[in-house]
Amino acid sequence: MRKTTTALAFAAITALGAVSAALAQDAAQPKPGDPVVVQSGDPDGAFVTNGKFMEPDGEKIYRRVCAACHMPDGMGATGAGTYPALAKNSKLAAGGYPTFVIVKGLNGMPALGDMMTDQQVADTVNYVRTHFGNKYKDVVKAADVKALR
Repeated sequence: MRKTTTALAFAAITALGAVSAALAQDAAQPKPGDPVVVQSGDPDGAFVTNGKFMEPDGEKIYRRVCAACHMPDGMGATGAGTYPALAKNSKLAAGGYPTFVIVKGLNGMPALGDMMTDQQVADTVNYVRTHFGNKYKDVVKAADVKALR
């Protein structure tokens, strides 16, 4: 009798553990409408929520997104593809060009506009146009990006 009681108790505890694990796993699954967060390796945390970049300024967007292809120093790269240098790039003289490329994409550059607010696009363009040896003074505004969209 004692073995049967012990066996039943063990079975009940095991079943309860399985149910608890299943409930915990179900609770961890995203539900429709839940924000989708993709973590970066950055200690500051998430950089995409619901398909939108969460970086607060152009420099952080460049460092966390653009630098993967265009390199941290803006010098570009060649390997599996060709990623143009942004450093001292005369094509950046007109603010509309990099704005268009970020929003709509061009050649191998994916369109990132849907993942960025108008202000984020403007901030990123302005960052690139004033760094890496670029000295373009005119500023792209969020309204310029909105008009392009």
